[in-house]
Amino acid sequence: MTVTVRDAEANSRFEAWVDDTLAGFAEYLRSDHLVVYPHTEVAPAFEGQGIGGALARAALDDARKRELPVLATCPFIEAWMRRHPEYMELAYENRSRVSD
Repeated sequence: MTVTVRDAEANSRFEAWVDDTLAGFAEYLRSDHLVVYPHTEVAPAFEGQGIGGALARAALDDARKRELPVLATCPFIEAWMRRHPEYMELAYENRSRVSD
């Protein structure tokens, strides 16, 4: 199974595609100073196959590239970041402490 994740900017979300099927998405609200990830959803047929992780990684890599702190209000993205500490420096609460 090959998963392709792309930024569907018109819909303000990252989309994960398996062949021609939308397998899941991670919504975002992006400004010049912050990106918020409020909701991630994976289609039931694709649960447990790494789709959510692929979405989280793509979304967080994009935030890193844009040098934006991340406010993960989505429980999945927040938990994924905690399991992958290499992304925790992106967390808004960590970035705001550094600038204080």
